[in-house]
Amino acid sequence: MNATWQILLGNLAITALAISLWSHAYYHTRALSERRRNQAFGIAMGLGAICSMMLAVPLDQGVFVDLRYTLVAVSALFGGPFSVLLTIVIASVFRLSEGGSGAIDGVTSICIVGMVGLCGYLIVRRRKVRLADAAVLGIAVSATLLVVMSLLTSQANARAVELVGFPITILNFLSIVIAAFVLIQFERMAHDRDILSAALTQTPDFHYVKNREGKFVIVNKNVAEHHHYPSPAAMVGASDFQLATQRRAEMLHAEEQALMESGRSQLDKIEYLTENGQERCYSTSKVPLRDRTGTVIGLAGATRDVTEERKIEQELRESKDLLSLAMAGMSDGFAMFDRAGTLVFSNTQYASLFPLSGEVRVPGTNIRDILKKVVESNERRDFRQDVTDEWLSEASAALFFDKDEHIELHDGHWLSLRTRVADNGMALVAVSDITTMKQAEFALRTVAEQMKSLAETDALTGLLNRRAFDHAISVAVERSRLERRPMAVLMIDVDRFKAYNDTYGHPEGDECLKAIADCLRRTMNRPQDVLARFGGEEFVVLLPDTDETKALALAEQFRQTLLARAIAHSGSEYGVVTASIGIAVKSNWKQQMRASELVLEADQGLYQAKRDGRNQAVLWSPQRTSRAAR
Repeated sequence: MNATWQILLGNLAITALAISLWSHAYYHTRALSERRRNQAFGIAMGLGAICSMMLAVPLDQGVFVDLRYTLVAVSALFGGPFSVLLTIVIASVFRLSEGGSGAIDGVTSICIVGMVGLCGYLIVRRRKVRLADAAVLGIAVSATLLVVMSLLTSQANARAVELVGFPITILNFLSIVIAAFVLIQFERMAHDRDILSAALTQTPDFHYVKNREGKFVIVNKNVAEHHHYPSPAAMVGASDFQLATQRRAEMLHAEEQALMESGRSQLDKIEYLTENGQERCYSTSKVPLRDRTGTVIGLAGATRDVTEERKIEQELRESKDLLSLAMAGMSDGFAMFDRAGTLVFSNTQYASLFPLSGEVRVPGTNIRDILKKVVESNERRDFRQDVTDEWLSEASAALFFDKDEHIELHDGHWLSLRTRVADNGMALVAVSDITTMKQAEFALRTVAEQMKSLAETDALTGLLNRRAFDHAISVAVERSRLERRPMAVLMIDVDRFKAYNDTYGHPEGDECLKAIADCLRRTMNRPQDVLARFGGEEFVVLLPDTDETKALALAEQFRQTLLARAIAHSGSEYGVVTASIGIAVKSNWKQQMRASELVLEADQGLYQAKRDGRNQAVLWSPQRTSRAAR
């Protein structure tokens, strides 16, 4: 390889280094405005061009050839006018300071290449730069340089094109494509990182990431608000020593350092903390984070407030303990089996608790015979029907293990079997009728489920509340996307409702809202339809597997049902209570859509219905409205 090629390849390395340094600094410039970021990019590319010119190929006294044009072109394509102007100024000033017969020609070339790059920017400025765009720019710049070298350097050195024309053409093309590839990849990485950061900071509960020193790297909004920081970004760099007492901070720091040293995860650790005079319960999971080499580089944590869940669990345990205590005062059944599994002692209650197999539960009977009778009489619901010697051996051997069992009998009664193995190998079994306790447990579960239902239901109308609807529409959007089925959202607002309240009073206003909820139930009565009170006099309906035609028809049916009620409203231009309806339909799932966007479109349709005179349904479309049902 001759010296010219070696120097040009060194130039290529300098260019690659400049692009690499900017790429590594790229994410830190995301906080700047676009104009300032482009200016910083132009300065960086200008400095890179200076480095390239310092390692140039000398053709003649004052005539140099290098890869400065790559950085000028890239500055224009990715940074635009502000960027390339700074790059041209920096590179031109340096080239003039170098002097020589080719100084003016060099500055001219820099300006021309900058203009070519700027043309590329103007072509692609409304979209993301692709690698194909960079390839086209590389070809254009290479061709431009050949023409410029032929025209401008002919007076200084007629052999310029002959000596370096081909190397310059090839290397400029390659360096532009490589530089563009690196910048595009880093932009994508930065974009992906922004998405991950946004997802983390906006998720519910308390989510955070710490580095090896225990300082917060990323926190979500809940963590920042909990610790009275104005934003998640303001909390970055803080540690537990700034948030908690010295003792607790030291404990947390030591615990987390131990986790990162061991590489083990901590899952669902329960902690009780006193906050504002009240005790709160939190479930915390912490997972060490590793880089590609397996080295632990930090810690990810997720904390959930489980105070209410713990209260319910405590109430259930207390109720169960209370019932168990009451049962302990009653006469239980007792039985003792020897090491061979033969019943050697039992009381009367023991046999009476098993109505179908009680006749064989007498001293002298082996556990195998008792089990056969249980299976033949179908006394226990959890036993299999096909009896084999292998199964009998396994079931008999299970007698000689300490265990607590709850079994259900054929008649729905529940028994508690507490088995304990003595030091001499004998098995003692205590049997209690826990049917009442089980029923109470089931009742408590039912109450807990009812409490959950009440928390998700609007007390006035009996429809779902806003919180429950938000969850329902998130699930429905994902299901419709996976199944490629249409879905619709109806946003409904009672017309002139304030005037109705002012005229008839709030009690009558409540009755009016109940009537509207009833109309909704009569109209949207499929099992999959979700009806909710959105707030005040606004209602929202989620209609899975529903296209535009069906949605409009249901909206019109509801409107007519409400009109048929003929609820008098002197403050309305229609004389009766009416409603305006906004409709949004999603049927094309090739483009992603969040649930909030679908609700917003329905809301925009509702506003259009209000503007058009109320008492109508308007289907939202990008052209503001498409069809209306009056």
